[in-house]
Amino acid sequence: MASSSSSSSVALSFLYQNPIKASLSIPKAFSPYSKLTFPSISSFYSAIPRLDYSNFKKINPCLHCSNLPTASTNNTQYEFSDGSSEVELRLELGQGDVTPKDIYVDANESSLAIRVQQSGIVRTLMETSTLYEKIKPAETIWYIDEDQLVISLKKQNSELKWPDIVESWESLSAGITQLLRGTSIFLVGESTEINQRIARELAVGLGYTPLCTKELLEAYAKQSMESWVNEEGSDAVAEAERAILESLSSQARAVIATLGGKKGAARRVNQWRHLFAGFTVWLSLSQATGGPDWGNSKHLSLSLLISISDEESAKEEAKRNMQDSGRGYSNAEVVVKLGGWDPNYSKAVAQAVLSALKRLILADKDLPGKKSLYVRLGCRGDWPDIKPPGWDPSTSLDASSPWS
Repeated sequence: MASSSSSSSVALSFLYQNPIKASLSIPKAFSPYSKLTFPSISSFYSAIPRLDYSNFKKINPCLHCSNLPTASTNNTQYEFSDGSSEVELRLELGQGDVTPKDIYVDANESSLAIRVQQSGIVRTLMETSTLYEKIKPAETIWYIDEDQLVISLKKQNSELKWPDIVESWESLSAGITQLLRGTSIFLVGESTEINQRIARELAVGLGYTPLCTKELLEAYAKQSMESWVNEEGSDAVAEAERAILESLSSQARAVIATLGGKKGAARRVNQWRHLFAGFTVWLSLSQATGGPDWGNSKHLSLSLLISISDEESAKEEAKRNMQDSGRGYSNAEVVVKLGGWDPNYSKAVAQAVLSALKRLILADKDLPGKKSLYVRLGCRGDWPDIKPPGWDPSTSLDASSPWS
């Protein structure tokens, strides 16, 4: 696969804690949302050879270039291939003689920097802090093959197929399907519109079906959500959404946007029974201007930080949210924290969701299989500790349980 390395205007950094959390700080600019059209319920069911390392070299000592002119090459063409236990990267060195002593390769678990000295100038061929997945830097090998620099990177997880060398929207949307194995994704949170927009973005990238419980409920009731709430109240709407979620719990390869706010079933701690049929993602609008969610949780946590400006406020808010036992959103397996909202950032939010889901599943590769078993047994409310067949939830669960 041939690609180009380009610098991004948004810097991403990953911090691991202990749901998966991704925290985004986005300018608080709001734009009108275009109406999205979702399918009706009737449409629901619609090897690379091993690398040759002859004439290879181990990583050479650092090229001393502090006093040399430097140049950044933002559009370096490269070829990438996945050879099972290792991945191979080929970069064009360009014109002019280049010897091994002119090459500098700095490989770490999740980052890679490649520079070359030519004609008294040090050029950056590639620099990324977000490799698609972790490598074993001590086993990195490189060599010069005519006018190309060939770099072999040893995977930490040899079973994971890499679509590209870097983690990006394109590589995540292409590669995560091997991990999801058809499991659907449920988006919850305070804003129906944000849930809906991100669901559509994810569905397009994954080739999944985008579904929105608001659209389905309005089609069923033949009235707007606002008039329904005014006539019957939020509880009646939430109960109707619960019934929709039950019917969707057996739907594979879908991204479902749920209702936000008080009228949504997901806000109620005791109505998550069918949400756990898929991976649950909380798109959390922070009242602070940004910052990571450091709340303690039983799940692996990822914080993806973009332009954090008020970390302490966001930290305190996150703790309050996760400790609020009456707020069902805290049951989510993935939390994406938004410091604001602008529809132009939809793809960045969707990418954060996929990145967090990837790490969640890699931490427990049995999760998709457990989700499938949970659905086959009838979504009885026993997630994540699935009970044997014949278990009766009506005699074993407290009515206030998050799983009831």
